[in-house]
Amino acid sequence: MSREQRGLWLGVVGVAIFALTLPMTRVAVGTPEAPLMSGLFVALGRAVLAAVLSIVFLLATRAPWPKRADWPALSLTAGGVVFGFPLLTSVAMRHVEAVHASVIVGVLPLATAMAGAVLHRQRPAPRFWLCAGLGSVLVVAFALLNSGQGGLRLHPADLLLLAAMACAAVGYAYGARLSQHMRAEHVICWALVASLPVTLPLAWLTWPAQALPATAWGAFAYVSVGSMWLGFFAWYRGLALGGTVRVSQVQLLQPFLTMLFAVPLLGERLDALTLAFGAAVVVTVFLGKRAPIDTRTPSTPTLSPRSPA
Repeated sequence: MSREQRGLWLGVVGVAIFALTLPMTRVAVGTPEAPLMSGLFVALGRAVLAAVLSIVFLLATRAPWPKRADWPALSLTAGGVVFGFPLLTSVAMRHVEAVHASVIVGVLPLATAMAGAVLHRQRPAPRFWLCAGLGSVLVVAFALLNSGQGGLRLHPADLLLLAAMACAAVGYAYGARLSQHMRAEHVICWALVASLPVTLPLAWLTWPAQALPATAWGAFAYVSVGSMWLGFFAWYRGLALGGTVRVSQVQLLQPFLTMLFAVPLLGERLDALTLAFGAAVVVTVFLGKRAPIDTRTPSTPTLSPRSPA
């Protein structure tokens, strides 16, 4: 396999793990009528459990300390995928179904590609940006039609999900950048360990006071070990090998995998409107990803010496 092909297949593995995140989060937090874990505990607690696993892994692999120049990028990675995305989605998933949220996730491939293009100074063709805008409009239109507010107003949970997509895109882009010279596994591990002074005390304060069913704890274990840890092993390595802009295309699979998982796990149903909007978002992302990308770094033009008269 070529380097790009290996990156794409690793990206598929990561996306398959991530696709269960929203349904499992829904199982853990419950519904407004039957609440279980708080969204804060799910987000922070899963980061603590993954950080403990990360410490063991870093010691076992004798990982070197990150260089001083890497800490700003690690901080942005942690801000996006350790704090931003988990916190926002965990709070939102108590109020919306996983099938509904999966359509909002449909904008993530374009958001990731846009963040990667800016960070790596790549220049996609105008068609890419046109498709990016169209995909975003479709996602917002779907959220408006399903808001249940009796008017053209977004549900607060939809706003949280859209903000979560932005956080994830930034975290993915900076994590992929670090994976160019660090082991991909070490990137997420150091981001989790660096966040531990904040996540540990907050997780302790938000620990559930009531007894919870085993299904809630099982879902919490999945988002801790799978979504917050192992999924990033494959995902960051795939982005590093195949390029952030290209490999983010495999996230096209995530909304549909999430829908398929949500039906048997949560008893949710798929309607024609959801499927139609999900397919439309995928088409816009597919067209945008096929647009040519200029990977050359812009350079300052030099003046040639004037020829003698």
